[in-house]
Amino acid sequence: MDADDETLNPMIDEIYTNGGEDTDNNRTNRRAIMSGDQLDIEAYSSLYSGRTKIMRLLFIANKSKNAIVQLDALRLAYHEIKKGENTQLFREVVAKIDGRLGEGYEMDLGWCDGVERKMEQKKERLENELNAYRTNLIKESIRMGYNDFGDFYYSHGLLGDAFKSYVRTRDYCTTSKHIIHMCLSTILVSIEMGQFSHVSSYVNKAEQATDALDPIITSKLRCAAGLANLEAKKYKLAARKFLEAGPELGSTYNEVIAAQDVATYGGLCALATFDRAELKSKVIDNSNFRNFLELVPEVRELINDFYSSHYASCLEYLGNLKSNLSLDIHLHDHVETLYDQIRHKALIQYTLPFVSVDLNMMANAFKTTVVGIEKELEALITDNQIQARIDSHNKILYARHADQRNATFQRVLETGREFDRDVRSMLLRSNLIKHDFNIRASRKL
Repeated sequence: MDADDETLNPMIDEIYTNGGEDTDNNRTNRRAIMSGDQLDIEAYSSLYSGRTKIMRLLFIANKSKNAIVQLDALRLAYHEIKKGENTQLFREVVAKIDGRLGEGYEMDLGWCDGVERKMEQKKERLENELNAYRTNLIKESIRMGYNDFGDFYYSHGLLGDAFKSYVRTRDYCTTSKHIIHMCLSTILVSIEMGQFSHVSSYVNKAEQATDALDPIITSKLRCAAGLANLEAKKYKLAARKFLEAGPELGSTYNEVIAAQDVATYGGLCALATFDRAELKSKVIDNSNFRNFLELVPEVRELINDFYSSHYASCLEYLGNLKSNLSLDIHLHDHVETLYDQIRHKALIQYTLPFVSVDLNMMANAFKTTVVGIEKELEALITDNQIQARIDSHNKILYARHADQRNATFQRVLETGREFDRDVRSMLLRSNLIKHDFNIRASRKL
C-alpha cells in the first residue's frame, strides 16, 4: 500500500491497526463493543408519553419476532391505554393479546361503556358551549372551544376530526402565542397520522411568529422538521434540523420524540451524508449536540470511530444496533438505506489517501471476504464514486489519478486565451472612446 505523501503515515498507521492483525496490545487499547442486547421495553417506553408511547409499543409488538418482547409491549400498551379514553385502540390491543397474557388482560366492557358514555356527554357539552360562543361572537372563546374539541377528538383517537378542529382555531388566533399553539397541535396530530407534508407546512408557519419563539419551542420545531425530512428521505436536511435542536428540549417533547432519538436520528443521518469536515465541525465539535450524544454512548462512539478511521469498530456498533433500530417507528424504513450509505462512505474514505490498496487488508479492516469487498468496490467504481481500477488477479485496487501535467498545460492555455480576449476588448473600447464613436439608439417618431 503506497501513500501519496509521507504526511499520510499517521492515517496509514491507524488503518493498519484497525484492519491488521488483532494483537494483544490492540485488544487492550480498543473499547469494548456493545452487546446486541434485547430491547428493554419498559425502559424504552418510559421515554415517551401519550399516544406516541402506545403506538411505539404496538409497532414493536407487530415488528418484533421475539414472542417475549411482543407480549411485554402489548402488556404495557394495555395499561397505558386504560389511562386514557381511546376505546377503539383498547379493543385492538385486546384482540392482539388474544388471551396470551392471562387474567387481567381481557376485554373490559364496563370500562369501555363508561368511557363512551362520558364521551357522548362531554361532546354534547362542548357543542353547546361552542354554539354559545359563536352566538356571542367572542373570538377568544371560539378559539378555545375549537381547541377543546381538538383535544377531545385526539384523546379518543379521532385524528382526522382533531386536525380539523385545531386548524379551525387559525381564524381566531389573535397573538403569536396562539399561532404557535395551533401549529404545535396540528404538527402533533399530523405526525400521528403520518401526514408529514402538513408537518413541514405548519413548522414553517410557526417559525414566522418569531416574537413567540423560545429555545424549547424552537427545538420542538427543529425536531418536527427533522422527522418530516427523514420521512421524505432527505437525510442531510434531517441531520441539520436534528443538530439544531438545543439541550433545552430535554423531555418536553416526549409526546413526539425523546432526546435519545434526536441523537440517534441526527447522528446516523449525519454519518450517512456529511463529509469529514462537516462531521467534525457540526457533530463532533457541536457542544449542544454532544449533550444528546451522551445519552446514547453507542452512537457517540460509532461516530468517533468513523471519523478516526476505525471502520471495523464503527460497523460492529452499527451491526449491534440494527435490530433495535429496526423496531423504531420512524427509523425502521430507513435503516438499510442509511447503513448502506455509511458503509459506502467508509469504503470511499478508506481508499481516498492511497495510490494502491491491498484488498486482503481492506477486507480484514471491514470484517468481510475479499470477494465481498471486491464486489462492493466494483459497484462504487461503476457508480463513479471511487476513481480506481481493480487488479483482480493480484487483488489490488489502483487509484486513477488525473494527468496533472496535462491539466496544468490546459489551464495555462485557457488563461492565455482569456487574457488575449480581454486585452482586445479593452483596446477596442479605448479606440471607440478616443475617436468619440458611439451609436445612439434610434427613436421612433
